[in-house]
Amino acid sequence: MLRRVRRHRADEDVWFHFELDDEGWVTRHVELFGPDLTPRVAASMREWFIELEDGGIDSYQRRFGVLAEVVLSPADLLDWEPVEADEFERCWSRARSHLGAVAHLDAEGRGRGAGQAG
Repeated sequence: MLRRVRRHRADEDVWFHFELDDEGWVTRHVELFGPDLTPRVAASMREWFIELEDGGIDSYQRRFGVLAEVVLSPADLLDWEPVEADEFERCWSRARSHLGAVAHLDAEGRGRGAGQAG
């Protein structure tokens, strides 16, 4: 059964949203930065493995960020807030739409400056 959790790191002003499998592996990962909650990461374990196998992992990570490769135990989650599935899906959809649009602008030479990470 999938679990969805989130936690805020005030020192970086970032919200981490994780979807976890039964073993605690992160299956989807969203990071939202700053007061506007600007998406910086919206990565999926399933997609990560597909892109790795197909040789497209660098492009994937530039577009959607780097998936957190951690296993979280129940003890690790004590200071994380549970998130309802529909709330996580809204967060995921918004982040993916934003990062997809930014990647499109980057490909056309607009958007983030050269050399800036996604």
